[in-house]
Amino acid sequence: MELDKILEEQIGEELYQIVLSNPKNPDKLAKVKIRPVMLQERLYYQKTSYIGTKVFHENLEKQQIIKEILLFLQQNFKQMTLESIHTSVTVLVSKKGKMTIKKSDKKPQTELAGKPVLSHNRKKSYLLEEGTPVPFLIDLGVQTREGKIIHAKYDKFRQINRFLEIVDDILPALSKDRTVRIIDFGCGKSYLTFAAYYYLHEKKGYDLQVTGLDLKEDVIEKCNHLRDKYGYHGLHFEKGNIKDYTGADQVDVVITLHACDTATDYALEKAVKWGADVILSVPCCQHELNRQIACEALGPVLKYGIIKERMSALITDALRAEKLEAYGYETQILEFIDMEHTPKNLMIRGIKKQICEEDKKKKEKELLQIDEFLHVHPTLQKLI
Repeated sequence: MELDKILEEQIGEELYQIVLSNPKNPDKLAKVKIRPVMLQERLYYQKTSYIGTKVFHENLEKQQIIKEILLFLQQNFKQMTLESIHTSVTVLVSKKGKMTIKKSDKKPQTELAGKPVLSHNRKKSYLLEEGTPVPFLIDLGVQTREGKIIHAKYDKFRQINRFLEIVDDILPALSKDRTVRIIDFGCGKSYLTFAAYYYLHEKKGYDLQVTGLDLKEDVIEKCNHLRDKYGYHGLHFEKGNIKDYTGADQVDVVITLHACDTATDYALEKAVKWGADVILSVPCCQHELNRQIACEALGPVLKYGIIKERMSALITDALRAEKLEAYGYETQILEFIDMEHTPKNLMIRGIKKQICEEDKKKKEKELLQIDEFLHVHPTLQKLI
């Protein structure tokens, strides 16, 4: 069956989406998505084109979109997938332009997903909603006074909401029977510190004592001014570095976002010694192992500088996560924010649990074996 006939048959109200991918020139056009939309009681097809970091939308009629899809497969893309309620279609285009088409009917139970959503603007549900003014977002330049997100700050708005989704996940680990103590090491301008306080205290009703720590005196002064302005009495900011911090004996949640190189290790060490219930850490600039790693078996791979650098960063964070496991944390490594916005996008999330001494010793032995194999001496391993 020819592709134009398949498209004629499948493109309609029962279409979920069409994705054109595997571009011939990613710099010009990386991906195209197509879905049905209802505009003024007429059915159109919204084409979303991804060019670099920009996204463009265009609404076309059925014959126009079919023509564009065929042209895209001739000139721009080597793959197309189509999903409708009843059917899946995959198209692969060879280097010589030959199309291989695979069409399959879905099993009846997959139709229970329902019909596609045809609304023109499908709004993502955020914990901090667009259109609702939030004082700290206005003062930090993310929102207008009417609650509209400032275009240049939309990535920051998404990052804040992604962070709050992760915070929302850890609510079962926090007590509502007492004050919850939180420390944000390296808080910077404190977008996320304010967000955590606002969400947990103002919206969820937790009694909080939150400390933001940073080295920049002017930043700390500004954050404390905003704290007073909003009446956030359980939030305060102070100047200091992570390594030398001695301002607490017990902390429930330790947050460390983009602490550079071994500063992350000092933050994790303090979290473990405090017995923090939750650790949220987004490491940055993991240079330490890159200077140390020396493994004969991996020599042919590590001779490439950029590969060595990336492997060292990933191994650093994996060893950190495993070290936390050895000290009684259930750890995950999550994608914090899309790679297109920042390459420093991995979060180590640790939730305190019970661990027996035998399992701890086993985990420590495994870590030592890895250290010996790679000839590395991670700071966190030495600190704890």
